[in-house]
Amino acid sequence: MREAVRTAASAATGPLLSLPPLNEEVVLGFDFGTRRVGVAVGNGVTRRARPLALIDDAGEVRWRRIAELIAAWQPARLVVGIARHPDGTPHELTERCERFARQLEGRFRLPLARVDERYSSVAATDGRDDEAAAVILQQWFDEANDD
Repeated sequence: MREAVRTAASAATGPLLSLPPLNEEVVLGFDFGTRRVGVAVGNGVTRRARPLALIDDAGEVRWRRIAELIAAWQPARLVVGIARHPDGTPHELTERCERFARQLEGRFRLPLARVDERYSSVAATDGRDDEAAAVILQQWFDEANDD
């Protein structure tokens, strides 16, 4: 039986977008994909993201796995990567990423930031979605303004 949520031990760095001051808040980042969702975690103290999980399931099982992670980590906010072409134009997945972001907002009622994820999968080791999520979340931390 395949494991639906696998944790990752490696750390990843790279750049991201912002909301109000971070303090010690836990933040979860998501790399949406049609086959799986990568998840990363970070906090406002270290301002570093690391891969957390791969969710291989679809539909309501996927949402149940995300709900389990949110319950376990109790994030103050969420970050979602939005796919775009290198020139910034919408990608085939752009609307699906936006829909996923809206569903996260609606289901979990947490502040959510969207991040341009043009190169996150390229920057991730072996194209792993959890590492791509860490790149997305790290970009958000790097671009977040504490003022």
